[in-house]
Amino acid sequence: MITSKQNASFKLWVKLKLKKYRDMHDMFLVYGEHQISKAKEKGALLEVLSSNEALEATHLSKPLMDELQQAETYFDQVGVCKKVNTTIESNQVLILDDIQDPDNLGALIRSAAAFNFLHIIISHRSADAYNEKTIRASKGSLFDVYLERRPLVDAVIALKHKGYHVLCADAHQQGHIKKYEKIALILGNEGHGISDDLKSISDDFVTIETQHVESLNVSVAGAILMYEWRKL
Repeated sequence: MITSKQNASFKLWVKLKLKKYRDMHDMFLVYGEHQISKAKEKGALLEVLSSNEALEATHLSKPLMDELQQAETYFDQVGVCKKVNTTIESNQVLILDDIQDPDNLGALIRSAAAFNFLHIIISHRSADAYNEKTIRASKGSLFDVYLERRPLVDAVIALKHKGYHVLCADAHQQGHIKKYEKIALILGNEGHGISDDLKSISDDFVTIETQHVESLNVSVAGAILMYEWRKL
């Protein structure tokens, strides 16, 4: 059992709570049996940590397990994972322009997996996909999609050359859901929406008609739009 905070492995695991070190080591933490099982299924799980000596795991003292926690819910099983991001070719692509809230990002990843938008492109200024809040909100769907972080203008141009019809979700523009063989749906920042640069090179707009409210939360809007395309 590891009991010392000076243990080299423990010091690394604690650092993985920060994006800087997740990026540096290409590793991240997941919490609870469901996420650990999902990570194992996808070949991402490196090690399981627990203070429960009845479990098959690397055992830590309770005070050390306490230091690894990141949410109000306490988890006595923590998975140490490597970043595994298998390329998936999908005729439905989700593009996220500076989504700031990790909960929104995680919810969108979950909806994208549910409705077969298995390729997700996120801007460099979007929230970290390996943030604990993002992973928790995705309910493990992070492991089911291909996440690509890159400049979005370049990504859109490349998709258009491959025959994708690129659509911007915008509450202030008129546009309706139509069936296309290949589509890329852009969702914008929670406060500022989609950048003008992306709007200028997109093919069309799509709007969700609402009553009593001007617009919907981006994760709700994204889920509705992806579901509607799933039905076409």
